[in-house]
Amino acid sequence: MPQLSLHTPLGDLTLSEEDGAIVALDWGRGRDQDSTPLLLRARAQLQDYFDGTRTAFDLPLAPHGTAFQRKVWDALCTIPAGQTRSYLDIARQVGCRAPRAIGQANGSNPIPILIPCHRVVAANGALGGYSGGEGAATKRYLLDLERPASEADTLFTAAARPAQRRSRS
Repeated sequence: MPQLSLHTPLGDLTLSEEDGAIVALDWGRGRDQDSTPLLLRARAQLQDYFDGTRTAFDLPLAPHGTAFQRKVWDALCTIPAGQTRSYLDIARQVGCRAPRAIGQANGSNPIPILIPCHRVVAANGALGGYSGGEGAATKRYLLDLERPASEADTLFTAAARPAQRRSRS
């Protein structure tokens, strides 16, 4: 299975391709690197996302999972960048009575970020869990990255925080 890694502010990520579609995004650097046209396109789109110039992805995705999981993951893809939905909202959207099942499907998402499971929070607004990277800190980073410009820090509050370096590879 072709794989290609990239360095991000969250550390190294590795994309995997199968039959012309992205099937996985994993934390860490893959052992083998294969620069297929699709993986190069996916890497470029992710780099643009982390640079703040992209809010949506245009990539063929084929996550392996049950029919229910795929239904949930499809629903996650309808959440616009900069917005969140509750587990209960997604449960209602897919016709499920158990928000906990939505949480389990989120945790099984093999293509995080591209399938934005980080945009799902608890009904009371609490962050909830996240299975990728550093857990809740990674989820918070992704949600902050996607905040609309109108909610972004002002020059004065942004200047109080140290800048993060981003590199492409």
